Amino acid sequence: MKCKLPSFPAAVVFDLDGTLIDSAPDLHTALNRLLASDDRRALDLQEVILMIGDGVPKLVERGYQATGGIPDRSTLSHRIGQFTADYEQHATDLTVLFPGVREVLARLKKRNIPLGICTNKPQAATLQVLRHFELSDTFKAVVGGDQLAGVRKPDARHLLAALDILGVDPLHAVMVGDSPNDIYVAINAAVRSIAVSFGYTRIPVCELGAEQIIDHFDDLEQALSAINFAARP
Repeated sequence: MKCKLPSFPAAVVFDLDGTLIDSAPDLHTALNRLLASDDRRALDLQEVILMIGDGVPKLVERGYQATGGIPDRSTLSHRIGQFTADYEQHATDLTVLFPGVREVLARLKKRNIPLGICTNKPQAATLQVLRHFELSDTFKAVVGGDQLAGVRKPDARHLLAALDILGVDPLHAVMVGDSPNDIYVAINAAVRSIAVSFGYTRIPVCELGAEQIIDHFDDLEQALSAINFAARP
């Protein structure tokens, strides 16, 4: 007898920045505070949006690269630490949930679907954001970009670690994100994927390779139900 595969995922794992939250204003402001300390020019918001997605070290490196060049390794490491400490104090000053997020997450939770976070954002800032929006109890697994030594999206091990905590086979899970890292980590882990069109991707969302694309979070449940779990990703 063949096992019947679900018509709805057994778990859904989400990216954070650009998917659940619009955090670009706080990242933009924190990065400009850091650059100003080195007499670098201020970046505009769109410049910073295109730098988001690969974790804090890459964000800081890209900020310096765009404003006159990357400092030596020791100085850059120190600046990354400065940025992290400063940003964690202001991670929710301007950040908001994207429209529909709270309501859709509540409906998924009501379905008893385990939910997780797989983000390249540092763990401390991630947990702070979830507490601020009273979403800490919504997610059974939260794996930030500094939780696995040397491992972050698009490395499959990052997503698989979240699914291991949730106790769900990758075959029955879905990853939801906005950037190449989110879709590529899903592909690398043999997990289904849905891309949101309102995030921070540097590549057109239609070129990311996601199985479904949604333009509003209200469309997520329909997209989840449309995925064919009988066929392997």
